[in-house]
This record gives sequence, structure tokens and C-alpha cells, in this order.
Amino acid sequence: MLNTSNGLWLCVNPYLNRFDQHLCAQLGQNANVWNWMYQQTSDEPCCIETALALLHDYLEQQTQPLHLIGHGLSGTLGLLYARKYPHHLKSLTLLSVGATPSINWQAHYYALRKLLPCDREIVLVQMVRTLFGPQQMSHAKCFAKLLERVLDTELTPHSLATYAGLAKGGITVSLLVCRGEYDTIIDPNAYQKWQQWLKPGDRLWTCPQGRHFFHHNEPQRCSQVILDFWQQIGTLKAEQSMKESELFVTPLGKSSSSLTR
Repeated sequence: MLNTSNGLWLCVNPYLNRFDQHLCAQLGQNANVWNWMYQQTSDEPCCIETALALLHDYLEQQTQPLHLIGHGLSGTLGLLYARKYPHHLKSLTLLSVGATPSINWQAHYYALRKLLPCDREIVLVQMVRTLFGPQQMSHAKCFAKLLERVLDTELTPHSLATYAGLAKGGITVSLLVCRGEYDTIIDPNAYQKWQQWLKPGDRLWTCPQGRHFFHHNEPQRCSQVILDFWQQIGTLKAEQSMKESELFVTPLGKSSSSLTR
């Protein structure tokens, strides 16, 4: 097991957790990965600050910084946390999160609801094709029911009435951003805009032929990319520590005391 790889997987909706399980299992073969889940109840307002506070309470109890991972809105929560509390993190891995973090599949759904004179079910079936590709109608309707449950229990700040923007920008901790090649929510333009905020050591990766939930279909490939990224961070930090320690080494044959006469 990699000694630099202690990760925390974020999930802000239990209905979407099924798409994360394969990748979590793959990562768990080579690292310690825990799952942090937030569940929005129907009788409380959507407030991302509440989720941030609960996540902070959890991470404050940890004995060392962790690698944070999140897909979609869960990744956006991780991005906001990394901006606010970078000292609690080793790195952040974002899956299907664009450089404009407020643009997600929920925002696309509400935009379609306003544009199309259709009921909710028809628009959700269209969203299924966008997110997962062509499906048999029976499968599309099952996925549409799932998305309906997600929307009814989601932390998202968007609604039919409002579109909430989130600040663009990068973070100070190491960053890995991943997307599916055929993801039309996080399109190439939204993805490439991350370039302006990348630091040395940060990475962008595109999963070949992947869609919005690419990590569910390609868990082994995604796991290898993430583990390589974590290992890279561990190696860089070890090299940095070695260089810093060399600054305090006294050359052989010379006294380290200024009081010798």
C-alpha cells in the first residue's frame, strides 16, 4: 500500500454513490480511501456552506492532510473547501468539474426545462442520453427516475427560478482534473480553461471514450491515473524535504560553532 495515499472520497448525494463504488474499490487496493457522504434532507434549505462546515469538522479531526476526490457537484464542494482550508489537504482530484464550477449537469437540466415545452420526465430522458449516451428506452426511464431522485435531494444551488454562479479560479494544493472524452457537460472548452490556473505538478487527464460518469465505466484506468498523481506528489515532497535538510548539513572538516578559538 502506498504510504503517501490516504484519500477521502466526497459524495453529496447517496443516489449517485453507486457510480463511485467501482473506482473506490480499485483505489482501495493500493491506498487507504474513506468515504465522506452528505445527505440533503427535504425539509432544510440547500446551503453549501453547511456541507463545507461539516466537512471541515471531519477533516480537522484527522492527524494528517488527505487527498480529496470528488465527482461533479461533490468535486465542486472539494474545490471550495481546498480554497478555504488548503492546509488540511495533500491534493484535490476533480472528476467532471469544469473551470466554471457552477456549470454542471443540473444547470443543463434546468436550462432545458426553460427552453423545451416538455414535462419533467421527457427532459430527464434527454439528460440520460446526454450523460450516459444512447440507451434502450426501458434503461433510459430507469436512469431518469434515478436523476429525478437526485434532483429532489440535491445540494445544488440551481433551480428553475435561479442560477447560482460560483467563483472561477485555482487552488494552492496540487490539482488533478479529469473528464470523459465524450462528456458534453464538461466540454473541451470548459476543460481546457483549467490551463490558466495550473501550477507545476498539476495535471489534466481525459479518459478515452468516457462520458460524464466515466469513472464508473473505467475504474481501473482512472485509479491508475489518480494513484500515479498521488505517488508523484509524495516523491516531490520527499525530494523537497531532502533539499531542505541539506541546507543544515555542516561541511566535513569545519566547525559548526562560532565560539571556537
